[in-house]
Amino acid sequence: VKAVLKKREYGPKYTQNNFITGVRAINEFCLKSSDLDQLRKIRRRSPHDDTETFTVYLRSDVEAKSLEVWGSPEALARERKRRKEAEIKYRENLFRNQRLLREYKEFFGNTKPRSSAAAMFFKGPGKVVMVAICINGLNFIFKLLAWVYTGSASMFSEAIHSLADTCNQALLALGISQSARTPDPSHPYGFTNMRYIASLISGVGIFMMGAGLSWYHGIIGLLHPHPIESLLWAYCILAGSLVSEGATLLVAINEIRRSARAKGLSFYQYVVQSRDPSTNVVLLEDAAAVLSVAVAATCMGLTSLTGNPYYDSVGSLGVGTLLGTVSAFLIYTNTEALLGRSIQPEQLQRLTELLESDPVVRAIHDVKATDMGMSKVRFKAEVDFDGRVVTRSYLEKQDIEQLLQEIQQVKTLEELEAFMLKHGENIIDTLGAEVDRLEKDLKQRNPDVRHVDLEIL
Repeated sequence: VKAVLKKREYGPKYTQNNFITGVRAINEFCLKSSDLDQLRKIRRRSPHDDTETFTVYLRSDVEAKSLEVWGSPEALARERKRRKEAEIKYRENLFRNQRLLREYKEFFGNTKPRSSAAAMFFKGPGKVVMVAICINGLNFIFKLLAWVYTGSASMFSEAIHSLADTCNQALLALGISQSARTPDPSHPYGFTNMRYIASLISGVGIFMMGAGLSWYHGIIGLLHPHPIESLLWAYCILAGSLVSEGATLLVAINEIRRSARAKGLSFYQYVVQSRDPSTNVVLLEDAAAVLSVAVAATCMGLTSLTGNPYYDSVGSLGVGTLLGTVSAFLIYTNTEALLGRSIQPEQLQRLTELLESDPVVRAIHDVKATDMGMSKVRFKAEVDFDGRVVTRSYLEKQDIEQLLQEIQQVKTLEELEAFMLKHGENIIDTLGAEVDRLEKDLKQRNPDVRHVDLEIL
């Protein structure tokens, strides 16, 4: 049997016990902090675990104080309008001053000290990228000289390959530095996805600059073959490139193995899931570089033995095809990461079981766990809380005998309403504490979970 309550109009009588924070009281009612010192103060539980209780005021007290200070509602409205106009003017001046400061820095130079983010390039993925930039830059210079000397299409493809790698890894370095920026109001979840964006652009650059020019030069060589000069220096430069590219490849492999071991993943899973896009790009580019050196050397050797320049042009096409395959893989994996893919099913199952096994949870619905990139997960679920368990949790912290006496003293509807409002609000606070506890447990169970959104049904 359901008790149907008559709908009532909630006027000032029912809102006089509403709470308001000190900041809102000052802003909405144009008061000073000294005005609030004379009002009744009530301590409330903070919704965050790491924050102490905070002070609130009765809205009715604040409204009465504002009328005492300003004299009438009309005077208060005029003051609100004046402050709003002053705030708009202040923001306009602030925007203009920021623009002038930007122009000043561009003209005289920004003397701001270096950020600690520079340390990112001395370890981990940043170190791998910087090593790759230096080695590929040198390889490009030597391969370009060898192409000018020999005119080999395969050597031209190798030079373009090294140039593309150098440019792409410089872009990766920019993405790493940008990903270290602290979150701001416009980007509350931070800038970690800048690594994926840089890797995606890098994949497109490999396809257009590396694969495209290699295919173009190979096709031109097939249509208009020309004799090739001595390839001795080209072989020496390819041998040096093979050693340097192999060294960079080993650095990338060791970094990925270390990171995969820390995450409990295999080497293959770590690469395919694009857990670290910057190191992935270096790994794949250097692997392609080693293979392309082998392809170029083989085709140039066939040209030297047979005197047929078509083998050299075929080598250029082979290098272009290899680069196209690598770029397609990078574009696919980074696009998947930027779309917001789900975490692994076993991880999601562990988080779901944690919620479902908690006594305060009756059921959960619409569970989503999104990988935000760089080992950061956002977890969201609609939770049906068991009100009886929450109420029992509240009662365990109360003096039952005193509570029974309060119930026995209730004689009128007004007293009943006051009793229900008091304990109803305390039960809601208890529910908030339970939500905080569940969020903390989820983060402890999986340290990658950085943001938890539990919607109460």
